[in-house]
Amino acid sequence: MRIVNTPGPPTGLRRMLWRLPIRLYRMGLGPLLGRRIMLLTHIGRVSGQPRQAVIEVIEHGEHGYVAASGFGPRADWYRNVMKTPNVTVQIGGRIHQVTAIPLSADEGATVMTRYAPRHPAAARRLCKIMGFAVDGGAEDYREVGRRIPFVRFTPRAGRTTVT
Repeated sequence: MRIVNTPGPPTGLRRMLWRLPIRLYRMGLGPLLGRRIMLLTHIGRVSGQPRQAVIEVIEHGEHGYVAASGFGPRADWYRNVMKTPNVTVQIGGRIHQVTAIPLSADEGATVMTRYAPRHPAAARRLCKIMGFAVDGGAEDYREVGRRIPFVRFTPRAGRTTVT
């Protein structure tokens, strides 16, 4: 694994295209995106206003949903949930009240090494977005996982609704 560059979040037309799935969720078409894409509703750290982002579910289980901040710790959604961790996620037609908990670098490494063999093309794409060149080996993904901020969205008791 080597660092090729450190890109920032998209701007202009790329940003508009990146945010297109938010419109699909708002139109009630979120279930068409499957269970690997979630709509995150959070509070802006400066404005205090509700904000939304669509992010990939890297893994899910009894302890919640894990997502990676593909644009690193500078991503607005990541910075917002670190300030105000009680957020809402919608996956398909289900809305969950959750708490965002950052994972340690070691936990991120473990998550990434589990994710890469299950979704090799998506793992390579995530690495490219983050500016890493990988050869596809487990150690490369482990090292990338140490450098990407991962967040676990843990459900708060009794806080799920169906849309």
